[in-house]
Amino acid sequence: MIRKRAETPGGYDFDWLSGPHDYGFGITRADGCAMTLPEMEKTIRNFLSEIDPATGYLKE
Repeated sequence: MIRKRAETPGGYDFDWLSGPHDYGFGITRADGCAMTLPEMEKTIRNFLSEIDPATGYLKE
C-alpha cells in the first residue's frame, strides 16, 4: 500500500501487506516533487532486494 504524506511534499509511506511481517518504509524526495509510478516501483524493488528471504527482515 502506498500513502502520500499530505503534510510532506514528495513524502510517501510504503506498507508491505503481503509479507511475513508488518513492515514498510518511508521516503521523501529532496525536491518535494511527486513520484511517478515507475519511480515508486523501482523504490519498492530496491527495498525488497534488501530483505532476507529466510527471515523476512532486512539483511544485516
